[in-house]
Formats: sequence, C-alpha cells, structure tokens
Amino acid sequence: MTPSHSAKPIEGLHHFAWRCRDAEQTRHFYEDILGLPLVHVIKKDHVPSTGEYCPYVHIFFRMQDGSNLAFFDLGDDTAALPSPNTPDWVNHIALRVRSRDDLEAMRQRLLAHGNEVIGITSHDGYIESIYFFDPNGFRLELTIELASDATLLHYADAAHGELAAWTTQKKRTQTHD
Repeated sequence: MTPSHSAKPIEGLHHFAWRCRDAEQTRHFYEDILGLPLVHVIKKDHVPSTGEYCPYVHIFFRMQDGSNLAFFDLGDDTAALPSPNTPDWVNHIALRVRSRDDLEAMRQRLLAHGNEVIGITSHDGYIESIYFFDPNGFRLELTIELASDATLLHYADAAHGELAAWTTQKKRTQTHD
C-alpha cells in the first residue's frame, strides 16, 4: 500500500499538550532548566471545544523551530497517570538538539539540577539520545540525528517492507500463543 497523496500536507507540529500537576513547577523546569521560553498562557473556566466547566490554565513553551510544548494545570495538583498497560519508556516526546556537544551540555545541566538522566544512548547509527522525566512524570528525550542523507533515504525506501515484516511476525506470534 502506498501513502495517500490526496491529503493536505501537514506542515509541522504546533504544540503537544500534556497535563501537569503544577504550572509554576512545570514553568521552572521547561523555562529555567531546558531553556524553552514561556510564550503564552490561556486561563479559562470552560473548555472551548466541549463547553465543559473545568477551570484550567494552558501554558505554552516555544522551541526554536516555532513549535510548542504545552501543559494544562487543572488546579487540583494532579499529574497525568502513566498508562497501566505500557512500560514507562514507551510514551515520550523526543526533541532535537543541534550537536553532540549540545546533547552533552544538556545532560550535564539536567544532572546539575538533580534530574536522573539515561544516556547518551545510541540507536543503530540513526540517532543518539538522552532520556529523563519532567516534574510531572512525563518522559522526554533529547536527540541528535547521526544518519547521513543517503542513509535516511535507504531507511525510507525500506520502511514499508520492514513494517510489513513486523506485522507478519506479530500475527504469527499471536496465532501460536
């Protein structure tokens, strides 16, 4: 199956939103430690999309490419719960940095602020990453891309075949259980 070319192209990420326990604690982490400026705050009593009464603040942190990480503080000091059927390492967002030196500098900065950091971890010559959690238990990854343009083209050419092989293998495993 080939991808549909009739869909309008998505230009990029505007924001990824997550629930936070405390907006100020979250601001401190994302702005003061990670260096993402707080650029907008929306404070409402009713949810615009549903009309539901739920006082909240929605905060946005801007990345250099213009995309944002955003958080909702619902005023009840409750963070989003992890998914009970998913390992902690699965659900995360990966953010790109420019160089390995920048990746190492961020690793050192996070450690200096008392955050546990996993890595620098290599992923098959594609990327190198560090992993850590924000104050809300949300897992983040900072990464640099290592692969050359030629390697990236090779990966793209092989992607559908690799996924089809995984799907076949998974179906065989499920029917033998």
